[in-house]
Amino acid sequence: MPSLILPSPLVSVDWLKSHIEHSDLVLLDSSWFMPNVNRDGQLEWFQERIPGALFFDFDREVCNHHSELPHMMPSEADFQQSAQDLGISQSSTIVVYDSLGIFSSPRVWWMFKSMGFKQIAVLDGGLPAWKANGLATESGNKIKPVEKGDFIADYQSALICDADKVLSATQNPEQAIIDARPSARFLGEVPEPRAGVRSGHMPNAKNLPAADILKDQKMLDAYQLARLFEAIAPKKQHIIFSCGSGVTACILALGAALAGYEDLCVYDGSWSEWGSRDDLPVVK
Repeated sequence: MPSLILPSPLVSVDWLKSHIEHSDLVLLDSSWFMPNVNRDGQLEWFQERIPGALFFDFDREVCNHHSELPHMMPSEADFQQSAQDLGISQSSTIVVYDSLGIFSSPRVWWMFKSMGFKQIAVLDGGLPAWKANGLATESGNKIKPVEKGDFIADYQSALICDADKVLSATQNPEQAIIDARPSARFLGEVPEPRAGVRSGHMPNAKNLPAADILKDQKMLDAYQLARLFEAIAPKKQHIIFSCGSGVTACILALGAALAGYEDLCVYDGSWSEWGSRDDLPVVK
């Protein structure tokens, strides 16, 4: 059992500051950027990070290397090995952050949840909030060596959807599909950033851009989140979140969890898969 208990799936800079020296805390930088912005999360982690943070590369390392789709979920065994190599154990408490505030960190939060690990939270506001509070950062390769952890993965298949499950959900009124992409992409008004991917959305999908549940790089409060989600789907519905490639969908999953929703799933392939397959229906 972990000796450091998280108050919520989202923790503040003050909470992290108070517990950053705890022996069970594992701090992960999961910064990732859209390919067209020409930024490298691992390079930026090397240049500036919260002290003690390790880099979690879900795009190039902790992913399915046999998939043509970007950063898909790895196997249970591969995920377990990667987590152990980072020194993560069953007794660990993880805080994950990114350098944009809240962007890619919820993806890692959801990956660990999907592997049966509950003691993980996202840092609200990420590295920008840490720095805005005048707190120190570090750089370079002087990383404290980690001992191999005893993390055991337990894949929760209900938390990750494939295209077949999403296709079935398009015709099931008891399930909701919520797309996190910007509205212009959802409506098919602009081209998709990935070559060969059609524009539009899934039949009966609803749109809640991930940016709409954030303010100043932080998550809206639980009351505001509940109002946004309840306007789209009641809490009794099974909700599937989708986006461009399974990253910002996890921002919505985090927001929904904070708003009290429980029956949640992320479509791993998201629009990178759906929009590139001619056998799947697209609406504009």
